[in-house]
Amino acid sequence: MKKIFILLLVILVAGCAKKLPPPSASPIQKEKSAKETIAESVKKETVKEVIEQKTAKLEETSAASRVEEASVLKDALFDYNKYDIRADDRPVLDAAASFLKKNAKLNVLIEGHCDERGTNEYNLALGEKRAKAVKDYLTSLGIMPARMSVITYGEEKPVCTEQNEDCWQKNRRAHFVVTGK
Repeated sequence: MKKIFILLLVILVAGCAKKLPPPSASPIQKEKSAKETIAESVKKETVKEVIEQKTAKLEETSAASRVEEASVLKDALFDYNKYDIRADDRPVLDAAASFLKKNAKLNVLIEGHCDERGTNEYNLALGEKRAKAVKDYLTSLGIMPARMSVITYGEEKPVCTEQNEDCWQKNRRAHFVVTGK
């Protein structure tokens, strides 16, 4: 019994022995570690700066690109209850086709819109016909149909909310949205 007690006591004391701290690094290792830490920090800052510069450059390019797109991709307007391309809007669509040819990686969404007159169902159908008419016209000018998609909003997204002919004319439109590059 005494032997078991002594054995348990030895195991208990041995199991609770304090662990020694790791040997301290030599001055050379400390200097090397400090240099590595500084080098890693500088490398991270350099990478961060490069990323920030490239991001800023992309944002500038994107902003310039959006300005160019907005100035070239203008809305085509339509007459009341019509979806055929008006003669005075052909130059607008010709300029859009020229821009899309120069920027072959761009895809566009053509939104069809109407004024508030007429039923929701009628305006949705008319908006789709307007968007498709623009797509067909651009296709006839050499733009690949796969680069263009259409959607109709009917009367749901007016650009003008007054109830007069000038305002309604602005709402009867096909609007371009660049969807991808």
